[in-house]
Amino acid sequence: MYVVVETPAWAAGAGYAERPSRLPGAVVWTNVPAGSGSGPGVLPVLPDGCMDLLWSEGRLLVAGPDTRAYHPAGPPAPWAGLRFFPGTAPGYLGVPAHELRDRRVELAELWPAAEVRRLSARLDSARDPAVALEEVALERAVATGPPDPLLRHLVTALDAGRPVAATADELGVGARQLHRRSLTAFGYGPKTLARVLRLQRALALARAGVPFADTAARAGFADQAHLARDVRQLTGIPLGGLLSRG
Repeated sequence: MYVVVETPAWAAGAGYAERPSRLPGAVVWTNVPAGSGSGPGVLPVLPDGCMDLLWSEGRLLVAGPDTRAYHPAGPPAPWAGLRFFPGTAPGYLGVPAHELRDRRVELAELWPAAEVRRLSARLDSARDPAVALEEVALERAVATGPPDPLLRHLVTALDAGRPVAATADELGVGARQLHRRSLTAFGYGPKTLARVLRLQRALALARAGVPFADTAARAGFADQAHLARDVRQLTGIPLGGLLSRG
């Protein structure tokens, strides 16, 4: 089963918490920063195949799918977020994922301004903004209907290490159609999705103390050198550096 193991950069602080959402596969998270600066040990946000709906200090934003590490800027601030299961956010939000790839976008750029103002006022007055944000997502899910089940099957198969071509055959779709649907749902093609999921598998193993050579083999890399190259290319940080910083 697919498990999202990466958390936002601000999760390094003691004020971060998350829980499963009532929206299937999603995660509700909050962060109240404890310090006045990001500090040298705070990790960037790493690619994980997901998109987030974010709330902070009166702003509603969408975090698009990342193909590289994202480094937050600006002073620390309290955040609430809902991290969607991979491939599901575009259906709920009404925008193709590839239009938001490697971007953080104000929700008002995607939805009517009047609706965003109403939602912002609702969240601003909520006793628990994270719960209110989850309710917004649940309401959207009712209005838009369930996500394409093929996408969940695709994530599950690729996260299990299945080759893209074999997965397409199993799902009964052609390579071009699968690529087109992946761009809309994930922001990139299935090969990039497989690479991102493999990265997350490797990080989970390495953080659990599995030796790097064994991590590479179990996560689906050709060897430890392949693991090192992929981690460096996707995160900008060596694997050992990632582990030492969080």
